[in-house]
Amino acid sequence: MAHKFSSHPTLRNVLFVLLLIGAASALGYLATHYSIQRDVTYNASNSLEPSSVEVLGQLSGPVTVTVYATEQDARLGDIRKIIRDFLSLYQRYKPDMQLVFINPEKEPEKARAAQIRFNGEMVIEYAGRSEHLTRINEPILTSTLLRLAHTRDQTVMYLDGHGERKLDGIANFDLGTLFGAKLKQSGFHLGSLNLALAQEVPSNVSVLVITQPQLDLMPGEVDKLLRYIDHGGNLLWLVDAEPLHGLERLAEKLDLLLPPGIVIDPAAAEMNAPATWSLGATYPPHASTHDFNLTTAFPSARPLLWNENTDWQHQVLVEVAARGWVSRNAPKGKPVFDKQHDTPGPVVIAMALQRNINSREQRIVVVGNGAFLSNSFAGNGGNVQLGVNMVNWLAGEEHLITQQLHTAKDSKLELSATQLRGISIIFLLLLPLLLVGVGGRMWWKRRRA
Repeated sequence: MAHKFSSHPTLRNVLFVLLLIGAASALGYLATHYSIQRDVTYNASNSLEPSSVEVLGQLSGPVTVTVYATEQDARLGDIRKIIRDFLSLYQRYKPDMQLVFINPEKEPEKARAAQIRFNGEMVIEYAGRSEHLTRINEPILTSTLLRLAHTRDQTVMYLDGHGERKLDGIANFDLGTLFGAKLKQSGFHLGSLNLALAQEVPSNVSVLVITQPQLDLMPGEVDKLLRYIDHGGNLLWLVDAEPLHGLERLAEKLDLLLPPGIVIDPAAAEMNAPATWSLGATYPPHASTHDFNLTTAFPSARPLLWNENTDWQHQVLVEVAARGWVSRNAPKGKPVFDKQHDTPGPVVIAMALQRNINSREQRIVVVGNGAFLSNSFAGNGGNVQLGVNMVNWLAGEEHLITQQLHTAKDSKLELSATQLRGISIIFLLLLPLLLVGVGGRMWWKRRRA
């Protein structure tokens, strides 16, 4: 019976068709219910950075992208297709990102109402906020979405008037070129505060930044700072290994001990960095260092100590120099540990304080170094990202703490003249001759057969 069935062509054909239909149906079901994708391009150009995906996860509501573009652009061609293809990467992770196209030539009233200036300009809308974009790539769009994700307008002010580092300054000593620019990109409003002129620290300040003064603060200015702390203000204090110039009372208010000396870290010397640098590589668990695994560098950092008390909760953010020490004096030449005067590591150089006051949580971060965010040194490792993470945590926006977007790998291939000649000889001469030879040999064999 089995032999009769297997030899019957009609039954075999019916069985084959049924199996084929069943397999196609199963594949169709799997394709509609499950998605498996893999980006094999060199630059992962068809995928988003993990940080972009994380930002999209923070957007709880729909995002609308309105593109004001003609069907064709004289320079870019089909600009709508370019934008549609790019945004499809974001829509893959956020299906409620809506894309709308408006032709500014056919609907000029809408373009004027939206204050559109360029063909291809986009308006990104989320939670009642909007921003215009005239260029599009992943860092720009993700940064825009990150700014729109802020729960409220956040103002970061820095103490000014005593030679401090400026958050918007461009001098090597200042913080504006990288750190300040990154804060702006993340949606923070920056401003300066001169307490000799201001009656008090403004109530709308989300975070006050204090860097190393070069002149003494007047007692009245320090009084205003202490009132800001008493009222629950959030503070980022970047304190260098220099005289405090009147900020001793602030240290006392926070129960901080700021012993003299700078940190010597042999790990930095092994990386051919100056001996007075400290390297951060591992970080205790904290919201500001969530998923943060970048190396940070701190030139001439000072140690931080504190008195435990019931008012403040203390948490270490950065600990360095496990094999190093704190040197009382700046080393001349190769540093050598002095048992009589130096203190062995590890050394805490950044810490967080928090407490509940006036029905709200107050947050303070103290870093024993301001140079790590300066224009001269902020480009080292993850310095800027760590600084931005600290400000996000201080402003209560820890949900926006993300990994740094990576720069796209360089896929440009540059060949010397010799290499070009070699490739030309191989593909234009040797390979064709080889194919001719193989074909001729096969022809000869068949002829003789």
